[in-house]
Amino acid sequence: MTVWKILSERENEIVIGTDQSTPVGMCFRSPSPRRSRKVPGMAAASRSRARNRLPSCDQPRCSAGTKPGRIGGVSVQLNHTIVSCRDQQRSAAFLTGILGLPPARRFGHFLVVEADNGVSLDFAETGRDIAFQHYAFLVSEEEFDASFGRIQHQELPYWADPGKTQRGAVNHRDGGRGLYFEDPDGHLLEIITRPYGSG
Repeated sequence: MTVWKILSERENEIVIGTDQSTPVGMCFRSPSPRRSRKVPGMAAASRSRARNRLPSCDQPRCSAGTKPGRIGGVSVQLNHTIVSCRDQQRSAAFLTGILGLPPARRFGHFLVVEADNGVSLDFAETGRDIAFQHYAFLVSEEEFDASFGRIQHQELPYWADPGKTQRGAVNHRDGGRGLYFEDPDGHLLEIITRPYGSG
């Protein structure tokens, strides 16, 4: 029987193998538990998260044939993305405040905001020009109402379309609701209640 060892680990990442010289794969701990949410199209993601467990000795999730740095037996999932900003505290607090997420946590030189599916946005300060990016968040109807209320309370401009031609309007794509707004650095954020193509 192969004895699997944890060779290295950090926040949510575990590298396993048989000894220090032969790492065979990388696995991930399941995300920290969050409040239950019922969002259309999220059932498959929930089932996938339930499979993300540290492998047992009898059934290692990362097999000997798995290349180092690969996840064995698990579908490909987005883990994190880096968001360039001028002020980490301001940008992270803006996002968590609008979406009602837990406060950002420090990881190295990043401020990390984690969504409920375990994907994180890692805010990194830069003095260089910022290339504006787009980030879309799937939320429940109740969370949409709450986030929309915060946007209105702060008198932030919002649009029904990514081209920002329909100011002050909400779209109803796929039978849900959606809108776009900007963060302090000009990144275009979006909240939707239905995944694209689900209507």
